[in-house]
Amino acid sequence: MKQYLMAIDAGTGSVRTVIFDQSFKQISVAQKEWTHKEDPRYEGAIDFDVAHNTKLLFETIHEALENAGLKGNEIAAISTTSMREAFVLYNKAGQEIWAVSNVDSRASKEVYALKAFSETIEEDVYKASGQTFALGAIPRLLWVKNNLPEVYAETASMTMLNDWIIYKLTGILSVEPSNGSTTGILNTHKRQWDPKIIESCGLKKTMYPPVYESGTVVGLITKEIATLTGLSPNCKVVVGGGDVQMGCVGLGVTGSNQAALLGGSFWQLEYNTAAPHIDEKGLIRVNCHATPDMWQQELITFYPGLVMRWFRDAFCDCEVETAKATGQNVYDILNEKAKAIPVGAYGVMCSFSSVMDYKNWRHPSPCFTNFGIDPEKYNKATFYRSILENAALVTLGHKKIIEECFGHFPETITFASGASNSPLWCQIVADVLGVTVQVPVIKESTALGAAFCAAVGIGWLETLESAKEYVLIENTFTPHTENHEKYQIIYENWKKLSNAQQENSDAGFLTHMWRAPGI
Repeated sequence: MKQYLMAIDAGTGSVRTVIFDQSFKQISVAQKEWTHKEDPRYEGAIDFDVAHNTKLLFETIHEALENAGLKGNEIAAISTTSMREAFVLYNKAGQEIWAVSNVDSRASKEVYALKAFSETIEEDVYKASGQTFALGAIPRLLWVKNNLPEVYAETASMTMLNDWIIYKLTGILSVEPSNGSTTGILNTHKRQWDPKIIESCGLKKTMYPPVYESGTVVGLITKEIATLTGLSPNCKVVVGGGDVQMGCVGLGVTGSNQAALLGGSFWQLEYNTAAPHIDEKGLIRVNCHATPDMWQQELITFYPGLVMRWFRDAFCDCEVETAKATGQNVYDILNEKAKAIPVGAYGVMCSFSSVMDYKNWRHPSPCFTNFGIDPEKYNKATFYRSILENAALVTLGHKKIIEECFGHFPETITFASGASNSPLWCQIVADVLGVTVQVPVIKESTALGAAFCAAVGIGWLETLESAKEYVLIENTFTPHTENHEKYQIIYENWKKLSNAQQENSDAGFLTHMWRAPGI
């Protein structure tokens, strides 16, 4: 009987189940959109609805099997991946009692309290974990302790969202390092929970499940879940990881000194190192990679994909109607118009994200500037191109941080996710960074990375590194020297603009686009 692999991908906006054959060809996918509800009682509170989302999760498993025409006993192994930072709390009976999404930002008071308690506590946590309080779980756990004391008292375990899916399938509580490291509680050097962090931050000492590395078999599908989903109780469930790390695995970016740029709602520049290398300046987020001897230096650009959606919805009614009438993608129409706009967009600059400063992370009020009133030059296509250039310029700032810390940067990077579907954006990235940009055939690589983990768990692959032979490159973009030189000058001007926006936002004259809790 032919066997297949299943990957479950729980993203910010949806959950999907994908089935792959033994050649890692996708043969079926089922997807359900989900939303994360605000709790109006608490500012910035975004919960994760465990009960409803469990139903959606199981529905995608049913539908993926049905779409593929497969029976449950034909799935040899399952692995999981999810948005990072989201986590679930459980009581002693293993019941979920509280869960939070990745975009939750309710814990500003807790960050202030931590910093007031100790001037060095965030720096100490950062040195051990590679995380600050900006995205980590520590402030939110303390928020539960302060605001929902009965829930905190009842809490016996916590897991990340991808581990929660494993728990739903197997009944086994576990955590893996790639997503677990985003909590700030895992020691990134040792890839295990850190008792010193737990004690210094006033957290419970006994709610941390065993840590399993990606590609490790955790257990089998329970009989109850087999009945509910149609899966076989003999199906092995294998540890996956956080979505970004799984995306890199799916791109074959698993070796030291490799880099990937994942261009979705947020852009993540991931640079692999064979040791944690915690940045002394605190500019970089340091995560465990999915492979046990690899780490990732991560630099994040806020909202490029969301800014594109905003621009489309706010200004591009005509292009949207044309796309509907012709069956085209609206972004392809906009890209075609922007191709005629020269490098630098006639001097127009915009600011939608600042270069990352992980210890003092905030983004100024967004803006467009330096344009005139000549409609032949300063039109929709020009402003659209400036948005494309802005994302690349922030990424250039991140490349410069890597070069300053490590003395080098790869000559070739892999660019994936939604933004890599635009040849124009790919070329702009190559020109701005001055490196060759390669784009894979499979651009949405997160589920594929989880499938590779499942394959390692059952012996179809020897290691995650060996999976790179299945990663095929579709296009390569080489930088144009003349354009790169122009962008170096543009970057210096853009940086001055970003700094000025930051100063005005810090002064309260403008409103920050985003600020980390406690900043």
